[in-house]
Formats: sequence, structure tokens, C-alpha cells
Amino acid sequence: MNETTATRLEREITDGGAEVATLTLAHPPLNLFDRAMLDSLVADIGELSGRPPRAVLLRAEGKVVSGGVDVHMFDGLTTEQGAELWRTLFAQIIHPLEALSCPVVFAAHGLTLTAAFEIALACDFLLAAPKAKFGLVETVVGLTPSMGGPQRLAERAGSGRAREFVMTGDLYDAATMADWGVVNAVHDDVDAAAKELARRLADGPTKAHAATKKIVEAWRSGGVAHADSVTPEVSGALFATDDLKGAVRSFLEVGPGKADYSGR
Repeated sequence: MNETTATRLEREITDGGAEVATLTLAHPPLNLFDRAMLDSLVADIGELSGRPPRAVLLRAEGKVVSGGVDVHMFDGLTTEQGAELWRTLFAQIIHPLEALSCPVVFAAHGLTLTAAFEIALACDFLLAAPKAKFGLVETVVGLTPSMGGPQRLAERAGSGRAREFVMTGDLYDAATMADWGVVNAVHDDVDAAAKELARRLADGPTKAHAATKKIVEAWRSGGVAHADSVTPEVSGALFATDDLKGAVRSFLEVGPGKADYSGR
């Protein structure tokens, strides 16, 4: 990472031979989402999209995950400039992150505000430390969260919870977020737990994980009927993969849970 880079992207190989990428917010002291952070994230997510690993871990360095967006980003924007900002962030960060063909895990060890939480909600798994707190506090500048936070929070916790969370601008702890179904699990050592989960997922049947994401995305966009309509083709394609063929043989020969996956 050079002095002008606000994030760090690293790749490593598990004992099972799977590649895991770790994307770290490293923009002290508060990991604010300013132009440097956004440009760095866009570049890293572009690299991940162009050369996907078999799992991704998003995490942060420092006392907090992020203090939110640098408010200087909003100063003097016109209506169209504001709209274009959000269109760009959806197109270059949120949607490409959700479209990655591998599982994505977010680790929140501390305060996680605004853009960072919206990015977390675009990931497949969200793990938190007990002391982590979450907030969409855009009301302090007369704004609503505009990187997909309200709708993705509503998907996980319900529309009533989403309205409460956004309109009050309050901070909510990890236990509450877990109770609402927003946080998947709370761990004392969230970095270690998230790394272990990412490596476990990377060693799994990557094509099947991608199929799961496609089916869930179909449900998100069109409901159960739409998901049902795409499932036969999405799932059927897995029968051509080396992983399914090898796992079926392994199951029949030595029993369940002993297959090795190559991601092909």
C-alpha cells in the first residue's frame, strides 16, 4: 500500500488450495469515505471483479471500521451532481460487490457508519464484535442513506425496522443487529472468526455458492416465482462442474463431508 492508497487488497491461498482475498479499509484515523477512499475501493473491487478469488473478506484497521462519509463530499453539490454521485457508487461499488461470483464476508470490529454499513449490507455475511455499533446517520446533514442501505436493511430486518433505523439516526449495537437478523453472528475475536469463515467458504464448492447467490438475487428482484423460474437452469448447470461430479463420487465411495473442491 502506498501513501495515497486508502485500502489494501491482499490474496492468500488456503491449505486446500483456494484463493481468499482480503480487502482492508486502511485510511486513518477514521477510515472516512472521501475521494481517496472511494477511488481506492473502486479500483480494488474492479480487480476482484476481473479476477475473482473463491472468497472475499472485507475488514478495517484502526479503532473504528469507519466514521462515515467525509461531509466535504456533499458541499455545494447540485441536484444532478448528487444523483450522479449515487449512480456512480451503485455502479462501481455496491452492484459489483454483490455480483461477485464468490461469498463475501464483512467483519465489523467497531463503529460502522453510513457508507461502510451500506457496503456491509451488500455482502453475503456480516459478522460483528460485541462492541461494534452501526448507524445510518445521514439525517445529521439532512440526507437519507443513498448507497442502498435502507432497502437492504429492510430486506434483512423488515421495513419498519429500516424506517426506525434511518429516521432516528440512532446507533444500534451488535446484539440488537443480530436479534434483527442483520448481523449473522457476534464474535469476541471477529477478525479471526471472519477469516476462518472466509477460508472455509473458499474451500467449498465455489460454483454452487455462485448459484445460490443467483437464486437469492432472483428472489430479491422478482420474488419466489421468479427465483423458481431461474433455479432449474442455474442449478442444472452445476452438473457439468468438476466439483459436483467429484463430490457425488466421494459421497458414494467414502460418505458425506469428505469431498475436496477445486472451484471448477
